[in-house]
Amino acid sequence: MPTDSPAPADTPRTPPAPAAPVPAPFPERAALPDPGPAPTLRDPDAQAPGPGGPAPATPRGYRAVFAVAEFRAVFAAHLLSLLGVVVSELALTVLVYDLTGSPLLSALTFALGLLPYIVGGTLFAGVADRYPARRVLVVCDLLCAACVAVMLVPATPVAGLLALRCLVAAIAPVFTGTRMAALTDILGEGDLYVLGRSLLRIVSQSAMLIGFGAGGMLLTVLSPRGAITVTVVTFLCSAALLRFGTQDRPARATTGEGAGAGGTLLKESLSGARLVLGDRRIRALMLLFWLPAMFVVAPEALAAPYADAIGASPAALGLLLCAMAVGHIGAELFVGSALSPRNRSRIVLPVATVGLLPLLVYAVRPGLPLALAALALAGAGAAYVIGLDQWFVDAVPQELRGRAMTLLTAGLMTVQGLGMALAGLAAEFFPVHQVVAGSGIIGTVCTLLLVAEVRRTDPRRMSYTEERDGADRHVTSR
Repeated sequence: MPTDSPAPADTPRTPPAPAAPVPAPFPERAALPDPGPAPTLRDPDAQAPGPGGPAPATPRGYRAVFAVAEFRAVFAAHLLSLLGVVVSELALTVLVYDLTGSPLLSALTFALGLLPYIVGGTLFAGVADRYPARRVLVVCDLLCAACVAVMLVPATPVAGLLALRCLVAAIAPVFTGTRMAALTDILGEGDLYVLGRSLLRIVSQSAMLIGFGAGGMLLTVLSPRGAITVTVVTFLCSAALLRFGTQDRPARATTGEGAGAGGTLLKESLSGARLVLGDRRIRALMLLFWLPAMFVVAPEALAAPYADAIGASPAALGLLLCAMAVGHIGAELFVGSALSPRNRSRIVLPVATVGLLPLLVYAVRPGLPLALAALALAGAGAAYVIGLDQWFVDAVPQELRGRAMTLLTAGLMTVQGLGMALAGLAAEFFPVHQVVAGSGIIGTVCTLLLVAEVRRTDPRRMSYTEERDGADRHVTSR
């Protein structure tokens, strides 16, 4: 099941460490002779030597993530179900158009893949912390498989197909948020978690490119319902991989507000949203995920009218739709493999600040080569999210992590859908190239304001301010 994601106000918690995060111990590596429960690397940029000389070579970077057996199961499940969903979206769009002949209803099947996210992510987020993660993930996959199986029944009306599409989309943020939180159990809260999240994002971007091509090929040899059958199989395979490839761990929310059987699911979900959004630091970080994503989708949403405006071919339209994903994948692979955790943290705010500036090239109504370059650069700007992942997991306490990440996923998908809709609305009144350039300008200004807020909520800055104010009060009291 793909998307690809605080303690109560009166509960004190320690702010995250200001320096680069210490990588979590490798789960499958033999422990060194150390009195602690497991060894850790004290310097994220260098391997610590053992007591008898240089330490044996161990996997690092993305290889270290794949060395964890549980992550391999999660990765394979994500890849399978994501490909299945992409194929089913394409096949369901064709099926609805065949049954109705309505372009509006056909397009609505895509929109319904985004709109219910906010509903599921807000009302059902409590599931992610209330129940064991493995159980939630498996049940979500089985529910989605059942929904898609009903789509295969010839007697299912179009309204039923759209309703089932909404239900699958409402389940998706719960699944994704639970999986994001479960990665901290599987990989720890340090660098392995960050790289694991990066790999899942890369798979999501790649699957979109591969899945639509594979879906188109399947539809040449299968009926739309036959192609949708593939999704049922992928959901079932994903459920099996998660059930037998991951450990069963207890639920997170065993204590605190809304935990346990005493609170209703809706109460827990809304309480979690209130606590997450009520924390100034977490709210600022969450908005830094959402805001640039809302504006960067404008050129993709308007790719077809822009290609028509510059007289580009249908093949060129495909390139315009792929360029941003290619830039994102390349930049994320580079940042994840070439930069240390400390340097990934350092680039978060600068890259977020300039990430939308390439869209300003659209102000001169560029031809295809320049537009593709601008889109690839805008996609590369999303690489700041790797470091932001670490900041976010440091800021959110464990007992609220599932709900926070479910809300993060739901909000991210919702703002992207809203950004596409607003770009389309603006294009009704202004030329397409001006709308894309305007998105870059407005988005950059908003991001600058948000970056200032993120800086103000930095625990290091706040600690320094508190110490300085305390010293001032001490001097004044003399």
